[in-house]
Amino acid sequence: MRTRLSVLCLVVLLVGTAALPAATAQSQSDGPGICRGVMTETPETMTVLSVQGAKFDGNDSGKKPARLVGVAPDGEVKWVQKTGKNQGITWGYDVDPLDNGNLFVTGTMNKGTVVYELDPETGETLWSEQLDTHDTHDVDLLDNGNLAVADMRNYNETSDENEDRIFVYNRTTDEIVWEWQFADHYDDSVGGNYTEDWTHVNDIDPVGDDQFLISPRNFDQALLVNRTTGEVDMTLGEYGNHDILHKQHNPDYLESENGTPTFLVADSENDRIVEYERTGDDWTRTWRVGNSSVFDWPRDADRLEDGNTLVTDSANHRVVEVTPDGEVVWEFYSPWLVYDATRVQVPESGGPTMADLNASERVTLKNGTPRTSAELADCDEALSNVENTYWQENRENQSTSTGTADGGESPDDVSTDIVTDDGPTGVASDLDSFVVAAAALLLGLGLLARRSRD
Repeated sequence: MRTRLSVLCLVVLLVGTAALPAATAQSQSDGPGICRGVMTETPETMTVLSVQGAKFDGNDSGKKPARLVGVAPDGEVKWVQKTGKNQGITWGYDVDPLDNGNLFVTGTMNKGTVVYELDPETGETLWSEQLDTHDTHDVDLLDNGNLAVADMRNYNETSDENEDRIFVYNRTTDEIVWEWQFADHYDDSVGGNYTEDWTHVNDIDPVGDDQFLISPRNFDQALLVNRTTGEVDMTLGEYGNHDILHKQHNPDYLESENGTPTFLVADSENDRIVEYERTGDDWTRTWRVGNSSVFDWPRDADRLEDGNTLVTDSANHRVVEVTPDGEVVWEFYSPWLVYDATRVQVPESGGPTMADLNASERVTLKNGTPRTSAELADCDEALSNVENTYWQENRENQSTSTGTADGGESPDDVSTDIVTDDGPTGVASDLDSFVVAAAALLLGLGLLARRSRD
């Protein structure tokens, strides 16, 4: 099923690309200004948004290009990376800040998962790796260079067993050096369709040296797994109890000043961000913000060092920075379907807990600026037409300062030519006879059922 879906989505993408007119140059200050929202506080570093690439409604609903968008503190778009051209990525997923100032990016293509390290100042890809996993939404680069992988959609027809798992991969030896299978701890009475998408494990984060915080979305739970014992040390949520969590994404582990374990979670189907702290065996909700009137399927929340929270409001196609009392102080739109966002050189969820801040348990989101469908379309067009002069200038300055001669290999997206496709170059010519029929089939099937993919 995964292979069929990937191929069909790629076909639709190629059809859409062929129908697009040549893009015209547009200044960064004039075009993407429509994408700016509230800007009452200015962060210290660039915000990078990972756009999954899908539109659920309207006459032009369907697959859209995946991309990364680099946004300056004042909302100016510094660069846009078309990740299909750069890495063959069809669906954009996780983006993590690294200690060296670079980014670690995860996306999927029709033959697996791609991860790579990106220099956000020059657009250079330092290295990349392709993994043979079906639909991985998150891979983390560990301190020793190994990769922690959340691996879903692994039903084995021969054994009639689901092999969804998390694992650690050694890039140097090309070996899996640690593995944890869900089937060893759970049966098919919990979760989604056992043969299609049982766990939908969408996130894995290291906690200390010996634990992983993981998110099996279809279990309505966030789990803290012990790498040494293989046991689940903590479980937040209960399958089917949607008062706690409902098909969540990207939980983060925090600790209060007194060492109390705390989970910050994008509670996606409940359209809210929640925070829970654990005392003994009990969880207490200490903060929640948002509901279906202000958020639409949020899928990431990072606690910033000043106590604000960076929220990826996916189906509203925006990222907002929210204070502990619910005020939006920074907002940026980036169609279609933002999956993740991060601040460059800022640790993910490195800030305080809401308990330490004495925040109210329930706050109302205030001060956002909604966009109409037409405004979102204008924003999308503006982002599609951004020229990456920021990367070009930085590379030229870097070459000058180091004495490197011009003419070296440039980043894939540093070009004065606007690239509108999101798939590997040359694929369209090989599939011309198949494109129209496949596109018609997808349109007849309705293309994508909302939220079933992710």
